Amino acid sequence: MNIFRFLGDMTHLISILILLLKIYATKSCSGISLKTQELYALVFLARYLDLFTEFISVYNSIMKVVFIVSSLAIVWCMRGHRVVRRSYDKELDTFRHYFLIAASFVLALLVHEKFTFTEIFWAFSIYLEAVAILPQLVLLQRSGNVDNLTGQYVFFLGAYRAFYILNWIYRYFTETHFSRWISCVSGLVQTALYADFFYYYFISWKNNAKLQLPA
Repeated sequence: MNIFRFLGDMTHLISILILLLKIYATKSCSGISLKTQELYALVFLARYLDLFTEFISVYNSIMKVVFIVSSLAIVWCMRGHRVVRRSYDKELDTFRHYFLIAASFVLALLVHEKFTFTEIFWAFSIYLEAVAILPQLVLLQRSGNVDNLTGQYVFFLGAYRAFYILNWIYRYFTETHFSRWISCVSGLVQTALYADFFYYYFISWKNNAKLQLPA
């Protein structure tokens, strides 16, 4: 644990809390990609298969449970809540996310650190998380206007990965046998996907204007 990983975890948690606030306070999921949320739920389920078999710390176990439960709760709200699901932008959320799932799994079978069940699914979760935001970004570009809470949700989600890059750099220089290169490369790819969004987010913040993305 170091300050960069802690800040990454906290910004990730803040992004989830913002999304839950948007859904429960407004009873709306407009502007949110269900497909991205389903991908994140799959990411956490695949990554934390060791929840009941490997104990690292109380903090680590709590965060695993929080991410799994919150991601499943968001998917349930968007699919099952009788009021929230009415606001889902189904006609805009058409990204074929199953291609991302298939490609990530094949890549995990080919490129991994150890050929074991948990390591294959760990690598799968890393690759899938790197591209899980794509349906959300495509939906926002199609809709053009981005409401305040949705914009903050995506911003903090991107900030979480940026802090994790600093975490990996720190660990590379302070740990003797740091070898999570799959996480590093995937994290760089994931952060790069946010570059366009960050630019327009900064412009809107600088001009004190509503966030708008080019169609």
